[in-house]
Parts: sequence; structure tokens; C-alpha cells
Amino acid sequence: MRIFVTGASGWIASAAVPALLAAGHQVTGLARSDAAAERVAALGAEVVRGGLDDPARLGEIAAASDGVVHLAYIHDFSRMQHAAEADRAAIEAIGDALAGTDRPFVIASGVMGLSVDGRPATEQDEPDPIAHPRVANARATLDLAGRGVRSSVVRFAPTVHGAGDYGFLAVLVGIARDKGVSGFIGDGANRWPAVHRLDAGDLVRLAVDDAPHGSIWHAVAEEGIPTRDIAKAIGRGLGLPVVSIDPGQAAEHFGWMGMFFGMDAPASNDLTRQKLGWEPTHPGLVADIDAGHYL
Repeated sequence: MRIFVTGASGWIASAAVPALLAAGHQVTGLARSDAAAERVAALGAEVVRGGLDDPARLGEIAAASDGVVHLAYIHDFSRMQHAAEADRAAIEAIGDALAGTDRPFVIASGVMGLSVDGRPATEQDEPDPIAHPRVANARATLDLAGRGVRSSVVRFAPTVHGAGDYGFLAVLVGIARDKGVSGFIGDGANRWPAVHRLDAGDLVRLAVDDAPHGSIWHAVAEEGIPTRDIAKAIGRGLGLPVVSIDPGQAAEHFGWMGMFFGMDAPASNDLTRQKLGWEPTHPGLVADIDAGHYL
């Protein structure tokens, strides 16, 4: 199939695009800038220019494709409402273009905020879409199944790790360097799920090929790693002491990252393994830290 990928120059796409190509698909990747276009071309995809601010263009490209993987998102916490609105406009434009075709439409979402009372979140859980705008966008994508679109949502762990990662874990390493200690919040028993980027890319490919209409999948290889274990691994790598940060001081120590690092967000992948046959095979998060990829 000819698959159109938004966010094709991004971190998850750096694994998803090669996985799609290896499975025999052709890939058209969206690029907003010259630098992004170079990264997309280096992955082996055909480059098309455009951005999330032009939903009509997205719909035009989607209509000429056999399927769409929507990985682009505006990760700007100062403009969360704008990001959600731009994402919704893109989803609606792509959905309109694919309506009645039964072609695959896979979008990215997350597992943070799904866990309740410490129970690992499952693929069947869904938080309040009013409180979580991105959840509403995922719901709108799933609803496209009723319009003849083979829509699915892949919820990613907050840490999609591997060599070259510049996300949450890289931020934590930077904070540890700046503060001279590797910290965790409280007793550090709260858990973060994680997935290696190559396993995540393979799940995207499986969703394109096999996900049924209106389905949800979890790109989670490790259900929940205690944050104190993450802090200890960072401390080992940097040669820094590992300390507990009082919850009342978390915002001062971690900045905006404190809100996320203090969450308990275990998530299951049981249904994803059973129904899609996904089997993560790459190193876990602590192993990646110990390998020196972040240090």
C-alpha cells in the first residue's frame, strides 16, 4: 500500500517508516521544513511538503493514499488548546478523504492519565474526553469506523526510548546534570510504562496491516517501571547521588517535568499482544540508560 505518514521526520516515525518500508509498503512522508524533508528522505520515504496548519492539503494527500498514519502533533504545553484543535482539524480532513474506502487510518495517542487507583490501564479504558482534548480526538478517529474507515488508535508509553531520544528521559538526564543529583519524587514507587522505539514502530506497521475498524492498541513493552529505578539508572550513568525529592518541592526541582514524573501510569499490553500478535523484543528502558544512550 501507499501509506501517507504525518510527523514523518519525528522520533516515532524514525522507526515506523522503516518498518512500513520493510513490510513492502511505499511511504509518503509529510515535511514542513527543508531539514524535515532531509530526514524523511533519509528514511527512504517520498517527501511531500505541508503542515498541520493546512488540513485541506492533508486531505488531498490522504485521498491519493491507500492509508494514513498520523503521528504529527504540536508538543507545546503553552498552547495545548491550539494543539488539540489543529490535531482535530487534521483528523477530520483525513477522515473525510478516507470515508467509504475501508482504508487504514492510524493515529498516535498516549496512556498517561488512563490508570485509576493503581490498576494498569487497558486498551478498553478511556478517560473523560471533555477533560482530555486529545482523548476526544482519538474518540473522533475511532468513530470514523462508522463511515467506512479502518481507523485505529495506538496509545504510546510516555517514554519511547532508544539511542537519539530527545523526549522525557533526555529532559530528566538534563535536570540531573543541572542539579547535581538524580531525583525521584516521594518514595519513587509511582510507575512509568516504556517502549523501545523499534518495537513501537513495528506496532504501527501491524496496525496499518491488521487493525480492525475502531480499535485501540497499547505501544507499551514494560507495564510500569518505578521512577526510583529510573533515577537510580540515571545516577549510575552520571555518577551522581540519587535522592528523594519531597512532593511539595517537585515543581521547583523538576520544573514542568515534575507533573509528569510524579504520575503513576502503569499500562497493560495484553490485548495488543493477543489480538495483533505484537511481541516487543528490544532492550528495556533501564537497559537503554545503562547502555549510555542518554548519558
